[in-house]
This record gives sequence, structure tokens and C-alpha cells, in this order.
Amino acid sequence: MSDFSAPTFRIGFVHPRYWHTWLGVGFMYLASWLPYRVQFYLGRGLGRLMYTLMKRRVGIADRNLALCFPEMTRAERAAMVKENFANSGLALFETGMAWFWPKWRINKHVTIEGLDTLIDLEKQGKGVLLIAVHSLNLEIGARGLSDQTPGVGVYRPNTNPVYDWFQFRGRMKRNIGVDRKDVKSMIRYLKEGHRMWYAPDHDYGRRRSTFAPLFAVEKACTTTGTSLLATAGHATVVPFSVIRQRRNGQYHVKIEAPIKHFPKDAHEAAVVTNQAVERLILRAPEQYMWLHRRFKTRPEGEPSLY
Repeated sequence: MSDFSAPTFRIGFVHPRYWHTWLGVGFMYLASWLPYRVQFYLGRGLGRLMYTLMKRRVGIADRNLALCFPEMTRAERAAMVKENFANSGLALFETGMAWFWPKWRINKHVTIEGLDTLIDLEKQGKGVLLIAVHSLNLEIGARGLSDQTPGVGVYRPNTNPVYDWFQFRGRMKRNIGVDRKDVKSMIRYLKEGHRMWYAPDHDYGRRRSTFAPLFAVEKACTTTGTSLLATAGHATVVPFSVIRQRRNGQYHVKIEAPIKHFPKDAHEAAVVTNQAVERLILRAPEQYMWLHRRFKTRPEGEPSLY
């Protein structure tokens, strides 16, 4: 389902310039049929290769950790970055799992804690703004959650139309899709009592943002979209996390209690949101997307942190 024009197949998709996309998605599909343990080791092996080849991204991840956790030693950061890249390679396989696995196989590997919270809010007719962070395994966790309780997915179209077609089909199996720029529809869905997935943890630029503390960085560019959606949509803000258990490879989705008295002031809301983001990241920091330049936007006159 979708509130905007969903990507549709076009004959131009078979043009040779898209063959590499078909090959890549075909590999994801075929790999998804492999036993989980095989995918696990292949993914982490790919991540170790990425660590060797993607030196710029290695530097960004190390810098992010240094900024957020200045108490970390260089050796501790290096170990964290290596583990993070191993998980980044695995994320490619987890995306295939999320897009192509049947429901029974998702249910076998994904457990959900706190689902009663969402059911109770639904009975009360309240819209829910589910805030998450860009953990590397978010795709499979979100699929597991949507299989149990569908909602509205904030969707960012991909510039590659073939990949965009596959991505939409994979992510919106049971969800309503809404373009990330269509704020009016987001607010309407929340007012109607829907639950919507939203990730406020990245640096989205100066528009609709403020500077709020995040870990040891006192001025992190933080979206004010959380405040706008929660206030205008009369929505309850509920954080949730997706963690791959280290001992058995199972995925655990944890739905927290609603944030009480979520601030209406945009800056205060950003502070509270970042506190939730910190808590979600710290559950498994090695599984977070540290490769993104989280602190690229700085206040006027301040130098780049990268």
C-alpha cells in the first residue's frame, strides 16, 4: 500500500545499464535461500573486505567514535570499527532476508518485546511515532515488526529506478509508504491513529533542525521533525531498537514505554530525542551505522569536525 505513486515496472528496466542492478539483487535473492549461518559468515567476511578497501569510511567511523566517546582508547576504537565493518557486510545479507524471506522464516529469527504497548495505544486510537536509529540490522527488524503490526513507513526513493522498484516491494509488503518529503500525509496518518516508523538520528542538514547534545558532542545537528510530527499529529512517541544477539544470531526488537510529556518546544524535543537515540545505540554500539558523517553540519563559524 502507498499514499504516493509507488514504483512500477517499466520495460526500460531491462536496459544494459541496469544489468549490474539485476545482478546484485539476484545475488541477494539467491543468497537469502542459504542457511542463516552461511549468510552470517559470508556477510562478515564481506565486511572485513570492505574494511580493507573503504579507508575513507573507516576514518569516518573512527572519527565518530572519537567524538562521541573520548574516553575510548585508540585500540578500543580500532576494535569497534573492525567489528562495525563486519556487521556492515552482514547488513547486505540481512537486507535480502528482510526483502525475500517468507513470514515463517522471519518469525523464526525475530522476537519482539513490548508489542502490548503498541496494541494498547491502538485500542486507545492514538497515533504512534516509532523512533529508531540506523542500526545496521534495521531492515530485518522492521520487517519482523511489520509482519506483526503493520504501519506507515517513511520512504526515501532511490535514484536507481530498478533498485527503487525492488526496494519498495521489499520494504512495503504490509506497510503504507509515504515519501519522506510529504509531511502533510505523515501528520494525517498519525492523526488517524496509525503508527509510523521514523529515524531522527542522522544529520539531515540545517533545514528543520537545531543543535542539541549527542554523547560528548555538545552541538549535534538534530532534526526538529520529531517535534513537528509528534505535536501536529497528536502522536505518542515510542522508541524501539533492533539488536542481533551476539550468542545466537537472533534478532530482538525491543519496544520501549512511551516517552512521557514529550516536549512541544522543538529544541527541548531534540534534546529528549537524542537522549533516546543514545540509549538505543548503546544497546549494541558495534551494530550502529557509524560510517555516516553524523556531525557534518556545524553552527555558523565553527570548523568541520572531519
